[in-house]
Amino acid sequence: MSDRFSFHIAATDGRARTGVIRMQRGEIRTPAFMPVGTAATVKGMKPADVEALGADIILGNTYHLMLRPGAERVARLGGLHGFMQWNRPILTDSGGYQVMSLSALTKMSEEGVAFSSHLDGSKHLITPERSMEIQRLLGSDIVMAFDECTKNGATRDEAALSMERSMRWAKRSRTAFDEGDEHASRAALFGIQQGSLDEDLRKMSADALIEIGFDGYAIGGLAVGEGQEAMLACLDYAPGQLPQDRPRYLMGVGKPDDIVGAVERGIDMFDCVLPTRSGRNGQAFTWDGPVNIRNAKFAEDLAPLDPESPTAPWSRAYLHHLVRSGEMLGAMLMTEHNLWFYQQLMAGLREAIASGTLSAFASSFRARYCR
Repeated sequence: MSDRFSFHIAATDGRARTGVIRMQRGEIRTPAFMPVGTAATVKGMKPADVEALGADIILGNTYHLMLRPGAERVARLGGLHGFMQWNRPILTDSGGYQVMSLSALTKMSEEGVAFSSHLDGSKHLITPERSMEIQRLLGSDIVMAFDECTKNGATRDEAALSMERSMRWAKRSRTAFDEGDEHASRAALFGIQQGSLDEDLRKMSADALIEIGFDGYAIGGLAVGEGQEAMLACLDYAPGQLPQDRPRYLMGVGKPDDIVGAVERGIDMFDCVLPTRSGRNGQAFTWDGPVNIRNAKFAEDLAPLDPESPTAPWSRAYLHHLVRSGEMLGAMLMTEHNLWFYQQLMAGLREAIASGTLSAFASSFRARYCR
């Protein structure tokens, strides 16, 4: 830990922790939710407005940005922060998950993954070294090691082979990152634990990552279709296999009740497209559960989604009209509300952990949200 990157745990409540990550571009309060800015934009939102809602950090997508507009172009234009006018920390994922889930004609080898772009069919090769180079060109603050996201339903042998390859790639990522000169002197590198739903494989992965040494540790290979019960069962042991004094990041999660359960089990960081994607499709998250604003019952409902929401001046009836009419303002307002709700949830979790009342907070949340 250094002035480049530090993590301080201010309070604990059971396995849950609240604290702060300090980096040169600012502090990140934990537990933290990172809005997803896939293509250098949190869809429908201006960067300053995302920050005003309470976000300390956002996520950018290595795969999408390398294809369009291109990492080298972003570097020539001053890096991702200047390009999109976001001055706080940015985490970039490694690109591994998107390569496997979006690309056509992928071919995996020990070297890396060869694939055809889902945009134009052009041929590319992503390796641990190229992933580190792309993230360096983008200028990200938290860099993710290149890994293979083990598919849901993999056999134990398949999961073991996948995990072992990810650990070899993690070591190559560490070496390539450290050779990044100026970028490595101010950025952080996170390793990614794999092992599917097998506790022993997860422990082997954690041990391998700890031996390599990372600033933080992500739990990968979850939220890929296994269901909440199986995910939380894995989180009953996986966070405890990772260093206590480093941030733990659960990738791609998730629904509000997923986040509460994961925080109770010791997770510090989250990202998910759900609040923005759902907003664009007419779903709002509220303390009383998800709301489908397209539903006819809201056509003359003058109440806001939440009286504290930044969208409170507009009624559910107006939002219903905008979304049903396909007006872009509807997607923008619904997205803004959802991002506000997620940041309010994180603030509530941080406050509850600090005051030792997390159990009561979680019980009250579930009683209302899951009603």
